[in-house]
Amino acid sequence: MRRTGSGRTALLAVLALLATAPAWAADIEFYQTVDRAEVGTADTFKLTVVVVDAPSNARVRLPESEDFEVLSSSRGSQRSISLSGGGPAVIQDITRHELLMRATRPGRLTIPPSTLTVGGRTLRTEAVRMTVSEGRTGNAPQAQQGGRPGLPDPFRNFRNMPDPFANEPQEDDTPVIPRGDSDLFLRASLDRTDLYVGEQATLSLYIYSRVDLSSVDAVTMPKLEGFWTEEVESPTQLTGEQKVVDGIPYRAYLLRRRALFPVKSGTLSISAAEADITTGFLFAGHRVHRISNALKVKVRPLPTSGAPPDMSNANVGSWRMSLDVSQTRVELGQPITVKVILEGVGNVKNVTPPKLTGPAALKIYEPSTTDRLTPNRNRIQGRRVVEYLVMPQRTGTFTLPALQFPFFDPARRQYEVARTDPVTVTVEAGAGGVSSLPSTMTPSQVADAANEQKNVLTAGGLRPVRYQARFVGPSRPVWLRPYFVVGVLAPLGLLAGVAFIGALRGQLASRSQAGQGRQQAKAARKRLAEAEKLKSGADAGAFYVEVEKAMVGFLEAQLGSPVGGLTREALGAKLAAAGVPEEARTRVLFVLEACDLGRYGGGVDPGERRKVLATAAAVMEGWAG
Repeated sequence: MRRTGSGRTALLAVLALLATAPAWAADIEFYQTVDRAEVGTADTFKLTVVVVDAPSNARVRLPESEDFEVLSSSRGSQRSISLSGGGPAVIQDITRHELLMRATRPGRLTIPPSTLTVGGRTLRTEAVRMTVSEGRTGNAPQAQQGGRPGLPDPFRNFRNMPDPFANEPQEDDTPVIPRGDSDLFLRASLDRTDLYVGEQATLSLYIYSRVDLSSVDAVTMPKLEGFWTEEVESPTQLTGEQKVVDGIPYRAYLLRRRALFPVKSGTLSISAAEADITTGFLFAGHRVHRISNALKVKVRPLPTSGAPPDMSNANVGSWRMSLDVSQTRVELGQPITVKVILEGVGNVKNVTPPKLTGPAALKIYEPSTTDRLTPNRNRIQGRRVVEYLVMPQRTGTFTLPALQFPFFDPARRQYEVARTDPVTVTVEAGAGGVSSLPSTMTPSQVADAANEQKNVLTAGGLRPVRYQARFVGPSRPVWLRPYFVVGVLAPLGLLAGVAFIGALRGQLASRSQAGQGRQQAKAARKRLAEAEKLKSGADAGAFYVEVEKAMVGFLEAQLGSPVGGLTREALGAKLAAAGVPEEARTRVLFVLEACDLGRYGGGVDPGERRKVLATAAAVMEGWAG
């Protein structure tokens, strides 16, 4: 028996299948690269996955491995048009995925391939091999490793664009992003870690966050043994500033800023701070506990060369001293006020000004001390005033000697001395011609002094206390008065009224919420109708924006809570918790995902728009099912 056409038929079938394959299959470029192949476990590196000329329904799956963690990811699209040789224009649609990654362990590790699924086919990039060492390597990013180095970089025109975070302030001690808490972590820093005894170091405690913060519930500052501390700044409201850590933008919130003055030399340890933080808003709030890093400070003793005798460790900084004398010519018996003023930068509340001394003819009483700090962002500065009362004991001319205040200036690394000039005081005889005060006073002199004190107080505006008494009859008991019963029953009536008003407001609120939900659902359907008018238009982005807003508004009306900021996984979990069937959840997630792809990845196919619109309408019509 003769077989006819068996081999030829099979060959023709294969050729026909190849002829019907999509034309774009041979034009897709798909590869991945890293900016450096040798890193440390504390370093970050960038993985770039590039897709060129893929259709709109292509799905990219980025690599996943337990040996690497993804700190941040971004996606960008670009259409490039090139004209060369007078031929037709070459148009390329390029999509670029960038992952900021970090290795979880040292060794020779491999980043798995990325995959691209389209039309039943799956394309894979090459795997990338990495050499990972412990800690930081400090190597700058070099030429890209892996992928296809022969292909031009489709984003080369953007390399010289200004970095939006280039001028942002950076911490002197760049924080290390902790593992597992990269979105929200607590960090303590010092403006200096090598200083002298008595020199100020400023401790700052920050929250670095990439999520929304609601409140900071409690802050436990570290134990500061071996330091004299002073509060510099303690904000009552969270105010964030933009900071960049390893290329990742964060919002940094200052919690506390304290001035530390070491009181002993050596290597001093500062333990970790702790904080309880609430993220999110309203019913979506989540409370977390974070622990900061510990710190060490190297404290040097004050130099012994040139040190004055009995030098105090608190007398460190930059100081100037002056004397303020109320009067230098007085009558016998009149007091003199002398103020020793020490002002500058340093430990104002612990510095010790020199003691005022004088001849025996001038009796100096124990002083009073007042401090005034001048507001400053990081440094403690101000003035300390020691006020003395000086009472002349006899007539004559006397001299208050000059004062000297030795201190160590850490900026100049040398000892300095602040000085005052001597003050000459002239004491004249009073109206009675008395030239000196007796060392002991007779009873009559004591009475005269008391009267004089009384006159001084009266002249200064103070008056003696006067007691006046009068007799009155007993009043009527409270329980027999007419308003007693009303006063007793009033709280009960007020409580009943408050309870009634609360119940009434609850009923009105529930009705208003139900009505508001119906209005939101109606508005969402109306917005979907507006989107239908845009499905055939040239602006695909406007169509998908309307569909997404309609779907989000409808979900918020049905669930009674905002869903706009939720991830797809969180939204799916919320829908499941609300009892939404799995089929409806799948449709909702499909519509939202299609809107994202349509807005950022193309979405010019009218057939895809009709499908998305029909699915969204089906979700709204069959929600209860």
